[in-house]
Amino acid sequence: MASRIHAALALAVLAAIVPVHADEALRRDALARFGRIEPVSDAQRAAPDVDLSRALFWDVRISADGKTACASCHPAADWGSDRRRFSIDARGKPTSRHSQTVFNATGQPLLRWTGDRPTGAAQAEGSMTGSLGYASRDEAVAALAAAGYAVRFRSVYPGDAEPLSARNYGRAIEAYEASLRTPAPFDRFLAGDDNPLDARQKAGLRLFVDTGCAGCHNGALLGGASLQRFGVVRDYWLATGSAAPADAGRYLATKQDEDRNVFRVAMLRNIARTAPYFHDGSVERLDQAVRVMADVQLGQQLGDDKVAAIVAFLESLSGEVPPHYAPPH
Repeated sequence: MASRIHAALALAVLAAIVPVHADEALRRDALARFGRIEPVSDAQRAAPDVDLSRALFWDVRISADGKTACASCHPAADWGSDRRRFSIDARGKPTSRHSQTVFNATGQPLLRWTGDRPTGAAQAEGSMTGSLGYASRDEAVAALAAAGYAVRFRSVYPGDAEPLSARNYGRAIEAYEASLRTPAPFDRFLAGDDNPLDARQKAGLRLFVDTGCAGCHNGALLGGASLQRFGVVRDYWLATGSAAPADAGRYLATKQDEDRNVFRVAMLRNIARTAPYFHDGSVERLDQAVRVMADVQLGQQLGDDKVAAIVAFLESLSGEVPPHYAPPH
């Protein structure tokens, strides 16, 4: 009788230990594959260049129509992305591709859907003659001067022979965007706290890795670090319902056949808050986006339970909107 009781106790202890060990193994594997993002310090949020660029980012006066700011294509209510399929620029025209979130964006080695901007500064400079609508960067700089920014630029860049410039505008915007990090429950799990992820989210994380999603969606941002063909197994537009003619991606700029349908792998931070999905905003729901990716990239048809688990895991990547992602008072 005593031996049976001891055996039962041993099994109970083992049952309690195995999940802990499994969670720890999952954590170690995830930490190695992905890694954490850390909160932004109060000092970084209050840095002079961040303070300047926060004002710039939300100021509609520095656009050709006097109505458009950087934030117009990246609303706080949409977690720095845009719920519209295409944003409307200062010329009143839709952008050519869906606006991706600016949160965590500067952690990527290349920006935009085809990786054609190497830094946040280059992206911001390009936006002067892009979404902000100016015919030249000189016109944009003149608008900055007219809006009274010359003194602030001299204060932030005192050693520069030309403080108020397109280059420094780009540098400032990049500094602000670099402060827009959004740590999430997933990061707390990686740091050793078991509570942020429930059982289904942990199962979803395992599936995310085992299914092959982590092959491209890796690193601390779960993507954003590579260029890949969209539609490895079959043409993507057959699954997304994209409008014809389909966007050929990087090929449109390079005219190289190997770049046809190549796009930058989207980072998945805050992905549950940044619908619609893909470069053309063609898919509205995250569960459908997961099905599309499994289908056209991996040749797999995922059942409802697996899709739901992966979506649950992706929800653990949602952080809070940074407190300083708003117009300055």
